[in-house]
Amino acid sequence: MHFTKMQGLGNDYLYVYGEPTSPESLSVKLSDRHFGPGSDGMIWISPSPLADFRMRIFNADGSEAKMCGNGIRCVGKYVYEKGYTDKTRLTVETLSGVRNLELQVAYGKVRSVTVEMGRAVVSEETTLSADGGEVRLTPVDMGNPHAVIFTEDAEAAPLETLGKTVEHHEAFPGGVNVEFVQVLGKNKLRMRVWERGSGVTLACGTGACASTAAAAARGLVDHGEPVSVVLDGGTLTVTVEPDGRVKMSGPAEFVYEGDTELC
Repeated sequence: MHFTKMQGLGNDYLYVYGEPTSPESLSVKLSDRHFGPGSDGMIWISPSPLADFRMRIFNADGSEAKMCGNGIRCVGKYVYEKGYTDKTRLTVETLSGVRNLELQVAYGKVRSVTVEMGRAVVSEETTLSADGGEVRLTPVDMGNPHAVIFTEDAEAAPLETLGKTVEHHEAFPGGVNVEFVQVLGKNKLRMRVWERGSGVTLACGTGACASTAAAAARGLVDHGEPVSVVLDGGTLTVTVEPDGRVKMSGPAEFVYEGDTELC
């Protein structure tokens, strides 16, 4: 099987064009960073009856995700630069619905991708009991579930302890992505993430959107203005309109091509 490793701000996946066969077990095997190519999961690309392309996302633990913001930007670069389309505006079907992409192209190369991420649904702040204490968080639906925790120091955020606990909390029966967010200044956020099914990752596109939407709902950033979200792997630009519509812009990069036996 031929695959392409790509990354968006360090959030890396193995991309395959075709219909998946045994995708759950393959994702577990190939995502292993010691015995496989290593990644946060696998993304399969195929034609779609509803859009230009379809993407399916499988996390490193084999679970299927509904949406991945960094992953969908890489899909845009993949299909354009590999010649599957010559469109710079295209649509991609996901389990969260069809998403619109705009590719910024120079000299035949995709330099960045802007994605219409749909509407963020921000719920009321809530308090949960976790790790022997209380944690206040804001649930956000970006087509996949998020729990945004505001903190004064994102660098010291307990990702591997509290993040893991919240992911599996009974309040979120299907699991949840957990973001720790610090306000750095006007329309600038620092975010670190524990991703559902993958653990600590360098970036999460839907998480950046959820964090910006939660911050806008609390008046910490401005609706309708570009917000810089600084992640461990780099910076995304997110705009949340007053009606909840979200746009996200950022890079996508090839890492390498590879082949693996399926036995």
